[in-house]
Amino acid sequence: MIDLNMKTLSYFCYLFVQDWIPRKSGKILNIASTAAFQPGPGMSVYFASKAYVASFSQAIAYEFQKYGITVTALCPGPVRTNFGIAARMQHPNGFLKDMKTPLPGEVVAFGYRAMMKGKTLVIQGGLNKFVANLVRFIPRKWLITFSAKVISW
Repeated sequence: MIDLNMKTLSYFCYLFVQDWIPRKSGKILNIASTAAFQPGPGMSVYFASKAYVASFSQAIAYEFQKYGITVTALCPGPVRTNFGIAARMQHPNGFLKDMKTPLPGEVVAFGYRAMMKGKTLVIQGGLNKFVANLVRFIPRKWLITFSAKVISW
């Protein structure tokens, strides 16, 4: 996760930007997650690496704006994939089995539209936006306990 979500992402962002600076245009779409907004016991490196993606993307968006380059961090919530199985979660579908989660193509389309509009940080879905903002007001101890339960649901 660290190599993929942090090192490789950083490397490629700076690699591509070198060609875009002289022409004063370019767009980057980085995939963060709503996991970026809270701790994730049991998946700590994944959650922390997604926090890096969101923070890094916002910072370089500011740095590169003078060159006409936009950076968008897409923060989807749960998506209808086999992520839970690949992440070896105890109950891969857990609390999500009753939720209406978007298909990957819907997430891609949302992210693409946001990138084309030059948005910096976007969260897909009303419930995801609500939760991502709500967690700022929840005591960290409660949030960690709740996150641990959801992850191992």
